[in-house]
Amino acid sequence: MGNAYIVGLGMIRFAKHPDRGVRDMAVEAANLALADAGLTKEDINAAYFSNTFWGMYTNQHSIRGQVIMRSMGVGRIPVVNVENACAGGSTALHLAAIAVQAGQYDVAMALGSEKITHPDKNVALGAYASCMDLENIQASIDLFLKLSAELAPQSGQDDSAPGQGRSIFMDAYAMGAKWHMNRFGSTQKQLAVICAKNHFHGSLNPLAQYQKPMTVEEVLNDKPVAWPLTRAMCAPVGDGAAAAIVVSESFLKKMKDPRPVKILASVLGSGRDRDIDDKDIGELLAAEAYEKAGVGPDDISLAELHDATSYGELHQVEAMGFCPLGEGGPYAESGATKLGGEKPINTSGGLECRGHPIGASGLAQIHEIGAQLRGEAGKRQVEGARIGLTENGGGNIGVEEAAMCIHILEKV
Repeated sequence: MGNAYIVGLGMIRFAKHPDRGVRDMAVEAANLALADAGLTKEDINAAYFSNTFWGMYTNQHSIRGQVIMRSMGVGRIPVVNVENACAGGSTALHLAAIAVQAGQYDVAMALGSEKITHPDKNVALGAYASCMDLENIQASIDLFLKLSAELAPQSGQDDSAPGQGRSIFMDAYAMGAKWHMNRFGSTQKQLAVICAKNHFHGSLNPLAQYQKPMTVEEVLNDKPVAWPLTRAMCAPVGDGAAAAIVVSESFLKKMKDPRPVKILASVLGSGRDRDIDDKDIGELLAAEAYEKAGVGPDDISLAELHDATSYGELHQVEAMGFCPLGEGGPYAESGATKLGGEKPINTSGGLECRGHPIGASGLAQIHEIGAQLRGEAGKRQVEGARIGLTENGGGNIGVEEAAMCIHILEKV
């Protein structure tokens, strides 16, 4: 297998864009990535397009990527449509990377675009639910209720049913948070510390949906969603697009003044039926990624982790091996995961603040790590950043993600 390098990155600001659609956001991000690489659309050999909700909202199914590329004036090349829930963007990059590494293409584009805002909130909530096993959705709801009752019966959670007035994924994360509290003694305040840290990072990112700092107290006093999660601890609804250009080593040598980032590892996996106390998909995939990259957790300069809620970050910090299992809360309180700390996490603001347009989120993580490794992250630059990791989970079946993709990138 050959080497693959990211040479172009493009992203629009994640936000609520009522006057924009999947198509025009995607085209803008793609053109930004091409311009960043100093390439033209004629250089693209293949494209991988990530989107989840477009078909549900406007009935555009089946050929979404071809529609996007044709809008750019690109035809004939292979186009693959990728749908892998919240892990779609990183899966598109995974497919582009392995195709280039295999020698199939010299230049491949990974592109993700998503419009989640909708005039009818129930349409959006229903779309989120499609990232679960709908034929067995009642079994998932029953599992959430059973585990929540067993893990924290006195916690003060409300009596609303899972998914009532909110994404059902917030209930899945709330269940995980209560499990962690029960097993390790973590606290709601520790979740708020993580959230406040991400709001600080987001305030430094001009592409983030939320750019306003919040204190720990403000996070704790925000509107309850699903105990112990408050609104600030949960990723917002929003729209956006991001893209990355992947090239082979031979093509890289022909480029003029490239700013490449090397892909050390790209791994994709699926969850499984397991007990809540067993090793989860993140722990297993992280071990695989480290082995492929020839590095370990201590070698990682910074990471973008899938924090659809603050608990998501707490758990993934542990799963990636950045601290021992059960110590994610104290690790955050120590300041280790904040800019200036030993392991800055989600310097973009993460999903909680940068935003989470599902099909584009994984590529937004890549955009941040790429900018950091190039030394182009401005006020949120991590000093001496050399190796970065992204973890992007998607969907839910049982007690873990249905899909997950991890990338390890290195400064060249």
